[in-house]
Amino acid sequence: MYATSSGEGCYIGSMKRTPTAEEREREAKKLRLLEELEDTWLPYLTPKDDEFYQQWQLKYPKLILREAASVPEELHKEVQEAFLTLHKHGCLFRDLVRIQGKDLLTPVSRILIGNPGCTYKYLNTRLFTVPWPVKGSDAKYHEAEVAAACQTFLKLNDYLQVETIQALEELAAKEKANIDAVPVCIGPDFPRVGMGSSFDGQDEIDMKNRAAYNVTLLNFMDPAKMPYLKEEPYFGMGKMAVSWHHDENLVDRSAVAVYSYSCEGPDEESEDDPQLEGRDPDIWHVGFKISWDIETPGLAIPLHQGDCYFMLDDLNATHQHCVLAGLPPRFSSTHRVAECSTGTLDYILQRCQSALQNIRDEADYGEVSLKSLEPVVLKHGEEIHNEVEFEWLRQFWFQGNRYKRCTDWWCQPMTQLEELWKKMEGLTNAVLREVRREGTPVEQRNEILTAILTTLTARQNLRREWHARSEATSSNACNAQEHRHSPHWQQRHGLVTWSNGEWWGQWRTVLQRQSPLCSALDVAIRECWSRVAVSSGASPELPELYPRIRSQNAGRIGKRMILRCLCRLISQISFPNSGVCFWKPNPRERAQVLGGGTKAVSDFSPPTLSWA
Repeated sequence: MYATSSGEGCYIGSMKRTPTAEEREREAKKLRLLEELEDTWLPYLTPKDDEFYQQWQLKYPKLILREAASVPEELHKEVQEAFLTLHKHGCLFRDLVRIQGKDLLTPVSRILIGNPGCTYKYLNTRLFTVPWPVKGSDAKYHEAEVAAACQTFLKLNDYLQVETIQALEELAAKEKANIDAVPVCIGPDFPRVGMGSSFDGQDEIDMKNRAAYNVTLLNFMDPAKMPYLKEEPYFGMGKMAVSWHHDENLVDRSAVAVYSYSCEGPDEESEDDPQLEGRDPDIWHVGFKISWDIETPGLAIPLHQGDCYFMLDDLNATHQHCVLAGLPPRFSSTHRVAECSTGTLDYILQRCQSALQNIRDEADYGEVSLKSLEPVVLKHGEEIHNEVEFEWLRQFWFQGNRYKRCTDWWCQPMTQLEELWKKMEGLTNAVLREVRREGTPVEQRNEILTAILTTLTARQNLRREWHARSEATSSNACNAQEHRHSPHWQQRHGLVTWSNGEWWGQWRTVLQRQSPLCSALDVAIRECWSRVAVSSGASPELPELYPRIRSQNAGRIGKRMILRCLCRLISQISFPNSGVCFWKPNPRERAQVLGGGTKAVSDFSPPTLSWA
């Protein structure tokens, strides 16, 4: 929910990362906007302004507010009690999100409730649902009160679905009738329109799909405990709980429904106070603006206890919104249609089975043989290997035991995914054995390496990044919540990251045959050394030994020595204090004197994987 250009939260740590094209474009737009503003504020409107509702109807017609009085009183009572129950049981957590290579602790505490097995990803953090008790669910909750709270939010979800469809009908009816005055603020006595004969079956299905909320992200923040909240930068609206953003990872043109509950505080805005300009800072507001538009005034809409607002159709894509902090603590339940095509448990289990179809036989000690060595098949398997490790297992375990506060629903699926991951590690080792096997044609070796090299390199880099994140979070007092890096797997596999043994085994034939890839390898080594040196504080220049060997040994022996030299140096500098062993020579290592020089000859035992 945070804008990726924002700096909210507590800074934890960072690794150097090249911004994506989208991030660079967004940052450039922000800088241009701030330059145009200079020292002035953009205009914004509140209900105190005469043109407020007119501007809302003209520029924000797909934003609908349901006043608290239009919501059943019994539902208000149940929902507000459910909020307090989850807070009492410690079920809401501040997330450690990833913004432009930095880890930030969000000021808002959250919990995701929704369909069993669903996840929702925002700012590189995947949240896992605490399942609400839908029909057929076997979820077991640790407390009866927590179970009742999840049931209540399912009830609220059903109510908001009906209200959303009603709002979409009203919007569509006005558009078809070419009426400009769309009802944007709806009280308890507002007359409703039905689907009527002007809507066909497809329209009805489409509206229901766009309101088929499968998750709700619950939020809580007490401004009194967050003294470092950022100021709104464009309009001067005051302190922000959540800065300007589009909600991520949603089905295209789907609606978002939000129920707001401020625990206590002023009942009304101070509309008659002549000293008060702009919004009342004691009242929570939601702010809206057209993305990157400096001509249209923004809106600051006060949120009273029990108010609901709806973002319909493409509003989330064309507009940005923020949450402006008031004085009292506030909860909200934000119901959305999460894009789950790659975010459900069923999906990732099917992906794992797809990767493991390439196993022909599996020995008792875990070694496997492969059905196919086709590069496209091997690449597919390694991509799934990365997906299950970095999009699921590490994401889950990095968040610690938070989900056990509510339910143990995810424990068994994660254990199952771990076992499948271990089998995929065996697949990777089987591929590398085939590459090293005597008699494998050189052309086939090169095709295999070309297919999997990018994926394996990405795996190495991501493991380093996750390790660094774990080190930073575990040593930083700002991170009050429990975060674990992994389930502390201890495995012995042929590939943990690119170690000297693997580099040598995979590229040996290429080097011996003087392949054109040697020049590319030389470039890769230089780039790798440069990145490693910068991150570790060492000199970006290659060690003196490297150019000396490179110039004096043009043949295959020289290239082998280059590889050994650089792999040892890089592994030592990159991970001097890491729990991951990258260079583990066998005690049988011995030295041989060749032509006046010394060459280390080692039989390397498999590296040990130890995620701290």
